[in-house]
Amino acid sequence: MARSLKGGSTIEEVAAAAGVSRATVSRVMNGRTSVAPEIAARVHAAADRLQYRPSNVARSLSLGRTNTVALVVPDLGNPMFQQVLRGAMAAAAESGYRVLVAETGETASEEAEAALEARLRCDALILASPRMPAEELAALLVRAAPLIVLNRPVAGAPTLAVDYAAGMGALVDHLVGLGHRDLAYLAGPPTAASNRARLAGLAAASRRHPFLRVRTVPTGTTIEDGYRVADEILESRATGALAFNDLVAFGLLARLNETGVAVPGDISVTGFDGIELSRYATPSVTTASVPQFALGRRAWERLVTVMGIDSDANSERVAEPEPEMIQPELVLRASSGPVPPARRLGVPSSGTAAAARQEVLGEARWRPEPTGALLAHRDVPLARYADGTDLPQVHSPRPHLHPVHSLSGRTVTEVSPVDHRHHYGLSLTIADVDGTSYWGGRTFLQGQGPTLLRNHGRQLSLRVDVDESGARLSQSLTWADQHDRQQLLEERELTGVIIAEAEAWALGWHSRLTAPAGATISSPALRGRPGAGYGGIFCRLVSADSTEVLAADADTESGAHGSRSPWLAFNGRHGGEWTSVVLVQETGDEPRPWFVRVADYVGAGPALAWDTPCVIGAGEDLNLGLVMLVVDRRLSTQDAADLADLALARVATARGGTR
Repeated sequence: MARSLKGGSTIEEVAAAAGVSRATVSRVMNGRTSVAPEIAARVHAAADRLQYRPSNVARSLSLGRTNTVALVVPDLGNPMFQQVLRGAMAAAAESGYRVLVAETGETASEEAEAALEARLRCDALILASPRMPAEELAALLVRAAPLIVLNRPVAGAPTLAVDYAAGMGALVDHLVGLGHRDLAYLAGPPTAASNRARLAGLAAASRRHPFLRVRTVPTGTTIEDGYRVADEILESRATGALAFNDLVAFGLLARLNETGVAVPGDISVTGFDGIELSRYATPSVTTASVPQFALGRRAWERLVTVMGIDSDANSERVAEPEPEMIQPELVLRASSGPVPPARRLGVPSSGTAAAARQEVLGEARWRPEPTGALLAHRDVPLARYADGTDLPQVHSPRPHLHPVHSLSGRTVTEVSPVDHRHHYGLSLTIADVDGTSYWGGRTFLQGQGPTLLRNHGRQLSLRVDVDESGARLSQSLTWADQHDRQQLLEERELTGVIIAEAEAWALGWHSRLTAPAGATISSPALRGRPGAGYGGIFCRLVSADSTEVLAADADTESGAHGSRSPWLAFNGRHGGEWTSVVLVQETGDEPRPWFVRVADYVGAGPALAWDTPCVIGAGEDLNLGLVMLVVDRRLSTQDAADLADLALARVATARGGTR
C-alpha cells in the first residue's frame, strides 16, 4: 500500500473516503481539469481530513516531469538576481513548482555546461543575463528547451529583456538637464548584452546632445570593481559618473567618501537596477530602477506558456511569443545634482585640486624672438606674435598673432588666404581712419565698389616688453598713414593664461588708441555697402570640415552677424574631432555689433563703425578689449557662455585686476 512521504494516509484511503477510484484521486492531485468539480471537491475534502500529501517523487515519475525549473544567473551575490529569483519562486509556487538556482560566477565559458546540468534535473530553464558567445547560446537553446532568456534578446527562444538603452538614456538626459557635459561610464562585462545595450543608449544620448563628452572606463559588476576605478574616474575630471549597476555605484561612493570628494557637490553618481540598498546608501543613489521581483514573476509566466503546463499533457505547446521589453523607471535621489558652479565654469571645487592641475599643465609664458614673440606653456607653442614688417604695403603691415594653436596643437587661425590676402590671424585692423586703410586690400567706394587705392597705412612698433611673470607682453606702436604721417598712438597688451581645469587657454588683447589730432573711424557700411561695418580687433579663423557659430541668442551666421552678444563661439569639426574658439568682448558698455562670416570664410570681430562713425577727439583715448579662448571640444551655448565669463575673469586676474 503506497503511503505519502509525510507518513500519513495513503492514496487508497483517500479514494475510499471520497468514494472514487485511485486514478481519480491521482488526476485531482495532479491538477487535471477532466474531473467534475463536485468530485474534485469531495477528493480534496477527504485528503484534508486524512492529512494526505502526495509524493512529489511518485508524481514526477507518473507525469514525466519534476515540477522544478532552474534559474541560471551569472552572480547570485547581486541583489538584482536575488530579487528575480524571489519573484520566480513566488510565482512558481502558486503552480506547485520549485525553483532551483545555479550560479556561473561571471564565467562565460562555464555557462553552457552549468545550464545543461541544471536542465537534466528539472523541467525547464530561465537563463538570466547569459554572457556566453552567440553561437554557443544558439546551440544551447536547441539542447536545453524549453527555456526563456532574460536580458538578452535572441532568436530561437522567448526573451524578456530590460530596455537598458532607454534607462541609460534617461540617466544621461537627467544629468545633462543638470548642466553636466563631461561624463564617465563605468562599463560592465564586455560579453554582457546588457552592457552593449547601455553603450547603445549612451551613443544615442551623445547624438541628442552633441556637446556631450562621455568616457568609457572598463569596470565590472561588483562593489570592489567600482572602488577600484574610482581614482581613474577622478582623474578623468568627469562631473558625472554612470555606473553599470548599483553595486558598482556603491564601490565608487565608498572610495569617493574616503578621499573627501563630495557627492553630488563635486561629482554626481548614478547606478542602475534600483536594488533595495540603493535607497539606504550615503547618499541615496539615483538609479534606473528595474522591477526585479516582477521580472521574476513575469519570467515564470512566460515559461509556463512555452512549457504548456496549463493544458493537457498531450496538447501541443504554444508557439514562441514575441520578445518583451521591460521599461526601467528613473528614480531621482541624493547622489545626483547640478554640476557645481565652479566646475560649470571650468573651475574645480577644491583650491588644492586647482593648484595641482595648474602645476601639471604649467603657465603660459611669452618669450621674445627676433621678429616678435612666442607664447608657450612648457615647450608647447600656443601663439606666435609676428611684427608684420615683412608684409607688403597693400596688406597694411601690422603685428598679428599667427599661428594660434589649441593645447592639442591644432592651428585655429589663418594667414593671407586666397580669398582675402590681407587677413592675418588675430590683429587690430581698421578699414578707414580719415581715409587711410589699416585693413589692407581694396577700398569700397560708393558707386564703384571695391577699388585698389594707394591709401594703405602701417603699424610700427616702438617698444616691446615682457613682464617678469612672462604672462604679459606690452607694446607701444605708432599708426602711420600712406604718407608716413602719424595718425594714432597705441599702447597694446597681450596676456596669455592657461585654464587648466577647463583644458583650455585664453589670450587677452587690450589696446588704448590715442589720436593726438583727433581721428574718425569709418567703414564700407557707411559708404553704402550693407552689413560691411568691419574694422577693429579681427580674428580670421581656419576653415574646418564644418563650422558652427553660436551667440548668446543665435546659432546661425545671419543671427550672429550684427548682434550685440557679449561673446561668439565657433565650433570647428576636423574629421572626428572638434576645436572651438570663443571670442569675448571686454567692455563696460554695451557690446559692439559683431561682424561675422562663416559661409564664405570663417572670421569675426567687434565692429567699431557698424552704422555710425567712431570719433576720437584730439588727445582722447579709445579703449578696446577682446579675449580669445581656445579649447579642444565642441561647445554648447551654455558651455560657451560659461567659458566666456571664466576667460574674462582669468585674464583680468593675470593682468593684475586692471580690467
